Amino acid sequence: MMTLESGQTAQVVTPTARFMLSHPAHLIAQGFGSGLSPIMPGTAGTLLAWLAFGVLGSRWPGLFHPASWGLIIVAGFLLGIWACHRTGRDLGIADHGSMVWDEIIAFWLVLVVLMPAEFSTQCWAFLWFRFFDMVKPMPIRYFDRHFKGGFGVMWDDIVAAFYTLLVFALWRFL
Repeated sequence: MMTLESGQTAQVVTPTARFMLSHPAHLIAQGFGSGLSPIMPGTAGTLLAWLAFGVLGSRWPGLFHPASWGLIIVAGFLLGIWACHRTGRDLGIADHGSMVWDEIIAFWLVLVVLMPAEFSTQCWAFLWFRFFDMVKPMPIRYFDRHFKGGFGVMWDDIVAAFYTLLVFALWRFL
């Protein structure tokens, strides 16, 4: 049991494959299983995003181009608000670590802006994004603490993506 700010108690659920498969929102929010990684689930979700971006873009380049990725990211963000809200509620923790859809969408945003890019640049993008997502410098930390529900889960990672892209913009400028 966990006590909420409202004084009510909520049952905390351990995420499992059975839980993930019990509702489409859970499957999405938990990154099709990548969020169930026993170590660093956010990193596993980001790796899945990178792999999916590369595979889909190379397999179907006519379908997965920057404009369609933009639509996918916007739709995925909106879908993520619902999926993460529902999954957080069902887990009993609003921003449970097993929910990685936010990392997936945010890292796709980073990649769509940076690509085409050499593998080393993609590696740096991955490292910078994970750094900002884990350390949560201001205002990411503010958003993480004050924006609740599915929107809050999704938004702080979009800000981490923005910070990552800002690093690359400054790097290219200097």
